Amino acid sequence: MPKITFLGAGSTVFAKNVLGDCMLTPALAESELALYDIDPQRLDDSYRMLSNLNKNFGERATIVAYKDRKEALAGADYAVNAIQVGGYEPCTVIDFEIPKKYGLRQTIGDTLGIGGIFRALRTIPVMLDFAADMEEVCPDAWFLNYTNPMSMVTGAVQRATKVKTVGLCHSVQVCASGLLNSLGMSTEGIQWKIAGINHQAWLLEITRDGQDLYPEIKERAAQKTTPHWDMVRYEIMKRFGYYVTESSEHNAEYMPYFIKSKYPELIERFNIPLDEYPRRCVNQIKRWETMRQDLVHNKQITHTRTGEYASYIMEAIELDKPYKIGGNVPNTGLITNLPKEACVEVPCLVDASGVTPCYVGDLPPQCAALNRTNINVQLLTIEAALTRKKEHVYQAAMLDPHTSSELSIDDIVSLCDELFEAHRDWLPEYE
Repeated sequence: MPKITFLGAGSTVFAKNVLGDCMLTPALAESELALYDIDPQRLDDSYRMLSNLNKNFGERATIVAYKDRKEALAGADYAVNAIQVGGYEPCTVIDFEIPKKYGLRQTIGDTLGIGGIFRALRTIPVMLDFAADMEEVCPDAWFLNYTNPMSMVTGAVQRATKVKTVGLCHSVQVCASGLLNSLGMSTEGIQWKIAGINHQAWLLEITRDGQDLYPEIKERAAQKTTPHWDMVRYEIMKRFGYYVTESSEHNAEYMPYFIKSKYPELIERFNIPLDEYPRRCVNQIKRWETMRQDLVHNKQITHTRTGEYASYIMEAIELDKPYKIGGNVPNTGLITNLPKEACVEVPCLVDASGVTPCYVGDLPPQCAALNRTNINVQLLTIEAALTRKKEHVYQAAMLDPHTSSELSIDDIVSLCDELFEAHRDWLPEYE
């Protein structure tokens, strides 16, 4: 049976979902589940929770908590990554509060924008350390990355290491069904295809019995005039022709059109929740003690297999049982009108050969153009992380669609310098 290492195992709820899924998968049920986290209390919480779950499932798995990362990875067949470098405090707070001084507002700030850039600069060095360990002690393992900013950190590992790496995100899985459910349309018998980049991939086709559903989707979307939580994505679909995978609050900050100090009425018009991610973090921290009682101390804890990709990927590889995912992979000619250096999100076939990406061809030109505005930032941020040159950080920020639409060049440089200083304990030295 395989060894599955979970890096960032202190993410207790997510560890339950991924590793609980593995316990419920016959091909994985007797695996060694190796847990690693730098927070000993959260590591112990997850160990106790998973141990209780394992007892209730017949104690088929072997669960080990490791203090040494390399030992946790040694001999692994799969490594699942769910770390957050710097946490809510101090780093996420810094990513939001310092830009506010310049009049730059964000909603989530973890994937693109000034918050996403600095989260990537904190995270990529740690990811490269993980990859170096894997090259030494489990060179044939698959690295399943769930950490944001997905395109930047996954792309950096894919470019700079030999580790077999795929980035995984929930947004592809729920995109088509979520859209139809919100419009009161049935999801039965639908076929769909999605491709682009993480958090900005496009629902290129959606049909039922060969019939294109987009005309009805757009007609119903146009009739929803009262405020709701998908207004930015509806507007993108109206103007650019296609629905985009990630939520409206995210997409509001990936483009220059929605969060604008000159037009504050747009915030209400498109129902954009500024500072949404810090709010979520505070609420999660408040809820954790109650959740901890239910998760960690609950001897009767149980689990139902979720839709998370991880266990299905491992099962497909172990059993040579084909399975389709949306994966973040290097653009080896897969999307022909996006840069070859980009990390793209495309359909992938998983079987005993591993993760095999599928050819897509050209995206609609307007969709590719929007993707390239985000890819510019991603590639320069990766370049900055690999070369340790500040100039590439400045350039990434200058090219960021939201940041560049709000701030002058001088203010962008000054903002980056303040963030470098505030994050200095979490960053390597930059020239």
